[in-house]
Formats: sequence, structure tokens, C-alpha cells
Amino acid sequence: MNNPTGTTSGTTLRNKVAVVTGGASGIGRATARLFAAEGAAVVVADLADAGEVVREIEAAGGRAVAVRADVSSETDCERIVTIAVETYGALHVLFNNAGIILRRTALEISADEWDRVMAVNVRSVYLMCRFAVPAMTEGGSIINTGSGWGLKGGANALSYCASKAAVVNMTRALAIDHAAAGIRVNSVNPGDTVTPMLRDEARQLQEEWAAFEKDAADRPMGRAGSPEEIAAAVLFLAGDASSYMTGSALVVDGGGLA
Repeated sequence: MNNPTGTTSGTTLRNKVAVVTGGASGIGRATARLFAAEGAAVVVADLADAGEVVREIEAAGGRAVAVRADVSSETDCERIVTIAVETYGALHVLFNNAGIILRRTALEISADEWDRVMAVNVRSVYLMCRFAVPAMTEGGSIINTGSGWGLKGGANALSYCASKAAVVNMTRALAIDHAAAGIRVNSVNPGDTVTPMLRDEARQLQEEWAAFEKDAADRPMGRAGSPEEIAAAVLFLAGDASSYMTGSALVVDGGGLA
């Protein structure tokens, strides 16, 4: 099938089964397409309808199924994993990518908003791993989406920064706990990436998109990233090329943290 990046072999994940949460748009969508292009059967989970992504994958010759689910729900997370195993017979790769951002300070964010960010960004990772790890009977790779703001602070995004820092360190703890089972756990930490979520940040801050995008490009490489570039890093962590990596926080940000 068509390869979104044009840089890989088409066989990196041959005969593998992968789950991608937050797969209907942005980085999740690009990763689901790339995983399928590299041979994986993909379960595309999202609170939104992921049917379009599945149709794209199938039209290009790949295998995929859409699951509408709220990853902050224990029942829904169990259902995602059950569908993967019942549909494709195994689970080898989990990409915990679903996430939200609220651009608020501590004085602006409500307690309910704080809890929602933590539920989607942090609780979901725990829940998906709780059900995915026992299903990874052949070992596997778990990749969690952190952020540059999980490794340093940022303005007007208190809950997001806290949640992504939690994801980065939870990744390390998971890596320690499950290495003996042959399961690797790493985080990918993007900088600003041109996705619907980035555009939503501009709206939340009431900034014009052109100015916001220009500010996002203020890094050594002089531009924001693309979803496909982040997906390529996720593919690296999912496949055998990263076989000696676990507990790592891979930064993909055009030099922003540097």
C-alpha cells in the first residue's frame, strides 16, 4: 500500500497487530496509516469516528478496524484490546496517543477540567497498558505520547505539562516492570506539530493561526513538525530497529529542547 513517508521498507511490522488510540486525526492518523503500510493489522481507536482512516488503509491494501471508544473509560479500554485479539488473534504494538490540551493557568483551569485532562492523558495510558500487557503473549512494544512539555515547563498549559510529565515517568516505570515479559515501553515526545490539536490551541489562546504557527516554528530547524515525521519515530520504537531501547524518552522536536 502507499507509504505516507516514502522512507520505509513496507515490512517493518509484517504480521503484527497494533492498537493506535487517538487514531482519527493528527499524529494518530498518520501512525495508523504508516503501521498499516508497514504490514500491521491496525485497530484505530478514537472518541471520534475513525472510519475514514480505516477506509484509507483498506483502499491502499491494508487491514484495519475502527473502534469508537473513550480511553478514560476502563470498560472501553478493555474492549479495545478484546477487539484487537478477537479480530486479529494477537497484540504486538500499542501506541497510547490519545490526548487533549487546555491552555489554562492554575488560576484559570477548573478542578473538573484538570481531572478531564488527567483522565484522557494519564489514566488512559495506565488503563490501556493494564489490558494490553497480558495480551502481549509474544512480547511487544508500547509507545506513549509524551511531549516536549513533559520534559520542561510551558506557559498557560499547567494540566497538560503535568500530565505529559506523568506519562514520561510512567513510561520508565512500565519499562522496568515488564521488561522480563519481553515488552519494551518508550515515549515519543514531539514538539509543536501541525495537527488539529495545534490549531485548537491557537483558538483557545485567541491567536491568529499564521502568527501561532510562526511562533511554533521558532526552533533550530525553523518549522513545526508534520504528523508523518512523528509517525516515523513511533514506527522506529515499534519495530525491531529499537530492540535495545526501553524506558527511553525520544524527543522529536526540530531541536526545540536543545
